[in-house]
Amino acid sequence: MSDGTAVRLEPHEIALLGEGPRAAVTVAVVDLYLRGLVEADRPGAMRRATGDAVTGEPPPSPLAEAVHTFLREPAGLRALTKAPDIRLAVALMRIPLAEAGLLRYPLLGPTRAARRHIRDLRHDHPLPTSRRGLPDHDRLLAVALHGEAALRLLVPRFALRAGLVRRAEVGGTGLLEHSPRGTSGGGGGYSYCGGGGGGGGGE
Repeated sequence: MSDGTAVRLEPHEIALLGEGPRAAVTVAVVDLYLRGLVEADRPGAMRRATGDAVTGEPPPSPLAEAVHTFLREPAGLRALTKAPDIRLAVALMRIPLAEAGLLRYPLLGPTRAARRHIRDLRHDHPLPTSRRGLPDHDRLLAVALHGEAALRLLVPRFALRAGLVRRAEVGGTGLLEHSPRGTSGGGGGYSYCGGGGGGGGGE
């Protein structure tokens, strides 16, 4: 079995390996937002966007498509992570990762090789210092690797309104120092990751 280090990983797969299903779903939501397919609704919820999506880009991942399908009605992140079709999409994500030696049987937690790979990625792709001029692909990678810190930096208004970050922690100083990792990735691009977009990300 491969140690997984040469596998081409997408941002939502990196998030799954690093922090689990909730992080993977968060990356899928941000992907849809950057494509102009999802927008914030009432506080703590999101919905399908009413405008036109950006074209001429790679299609969303199956996980992002499952999230988009579920958002016929406004919903929060907790409801998304519990939805049967989204849970199925996450389960199907795990199959090639397990076959590549990045998830171990039977509980499908990340292997030592996977944890080492995520640590290396976080080291090689630190949290960007600014969102200005950052491609959508790199925003997704940052969210996959750095979680709430990246959400607050790169898509702050959407993340707060949609309930992707904890409201009580937004607005103070030192947020980036104390926020947990695991939902997005750093700057500079990463050759093993694909997907991006360019829709609603103009925070």
